[in-house]
Amino acid sequence: DVQLQASGGGLVHSGGSLRLSCAGSGYTFDDYAIGWFRQAPGKEREGVACISASGFSKDYRASVKGRFTISKDNAKNTAYLQMGTLKPEDTAVYYCAREEDSGCPSIYYTSNLNRNGLDYWSKGTQVTVSS
Repeated sequence: DVQLQASGGGLVHSGGSLRLSCAGSGYTFDDYAIGWFRQAPGKEREGVACISASGFSKDYRASVKGRFTISKDNAKNTAYLQMGTLKPEDTAVYYCAREEDSGCPSIYYTSNLNRNGLDYWSKGTQVTVSS
């Protein structure tokens, strides 16, 4: 079975940092891109960042660019989202998902277009940033 497990959320003060992890199993991890998404209370889910299967191509939504870094360790079957200079508006439940293939469809990570149709999602990990 394909499984994704997200971890690393928590409570942090504004300006702080957290690193989220997304561990994949049940498939060839380095064949697929990985996306990170978040959903705040009362808001639509939004794409945050995506990394291609090889790790060479990355996309970020504008509000996190320069503060968040996505990475991937194929040897460990794990993707990461390093979040820095956190703001209260980053408070949300964060999810990782396996993309449909090796590339990132940029439009879903750089706009408010909803990313539907992905089959494999992690359970969420809560990130709370206090002001």
